[in-house]
Amino acid sequence: MFDETDGLPPILRDAPDTTEFRKLRKRLVREVRDAIETYGMVAPGARWLVCLSGGKDSYTLLAVLLELKWRGLLPVDLLACNLDQGQPDFPATVLPGFLTRMQVPHRIEYADTYSIVMDKIPAGRTFCSLCSRLRRGNLYRIAREEGCSAVVLGHHRDDILETFFMNLFHGGRLATMPPKLLNDEGDLVVCRPLAFVAEADCDRFAKAMNFPIIPCDLCGSQDGLQRQQVKQILDGWEARSPGRRQVMFRALMNIRPSHLLDPTLFDFAGLVPDLVKFAENSSRPDP
Repeated sequence: MFDETDGLPPILRDAPDTTEFRKLRKRLVREVRDAIETYGMVAPGARWLVCLSGGKDSYTLLAVLLELKWRGLLPVDLLACNLDQGQPDFPATVLPGFLTRMQVPHRIEYADTYSIVMDKIPAGRTFCSLCSRLRRGNLYRIAREEGCSAVVLGHHRDDILETFFMNLFHGGRLATMPPKLLNDEGDLVVCRPLAFVAEADCDRFAKAMNFPIIPCDLCGSQDGLQRQQVKQILDGWEARSPGRRQVMFRALMNIRPSHLLDPTLFDFAGLVPDLVKFAENSSRPDP
């Protein structure tokens, strides 16, 4: 499958030809395709807004989606999009230059959400929640303007696990980022095709491809954020028990409502013994 090179998307033409990298690339393609099929992300005539931050995850997402499309396994139109949120020192020419060289259809949008966040969030508080909401609102607007039916994000398996534990530890609920979500207005789908992909694989792939990474610390992201704390916990578990992350992720796909405590998900009140069977068993002599 990975021996052919004719017509490769430009983003993949300089991919390393080592056995190790070919295995990694094949695994990424398989995992992304599995997530897309498992959660029914593709609809007939779909057009996807593929959101790029300039980080390792979004570059990996774009490259794998372009490969799937080139192989005829992803029948959707792809439009890459970067939202320049006005952070100080943001290298505004990096992504437009890269996408132009790679011949990827794209839209670059400027929206100064940074100033809003700095104005609304008190000193010492974390910016990420408000920043994310403002970014999402702009991406929804752009998707509608471009006739896209889906907003596609680069969250991976580890992001999903971290969000689960943040909700568990701090939010008092069992919830995480779903691989597929309908927005509140009901007119757009949010998809996360990297749902089955490990962050470490995104990191290895992006480094091997020498993508021009834009760091996610331009806004002065604070140390000690809840997500960073959870990541450290998961890193410790993984170091002591390799494979722990994947086991926990599988648990998110193997839910048993009857063995949890939410009465809105399972009818505990209606769970009563069968009185006929009870009477039959009670009348039997002891062995």
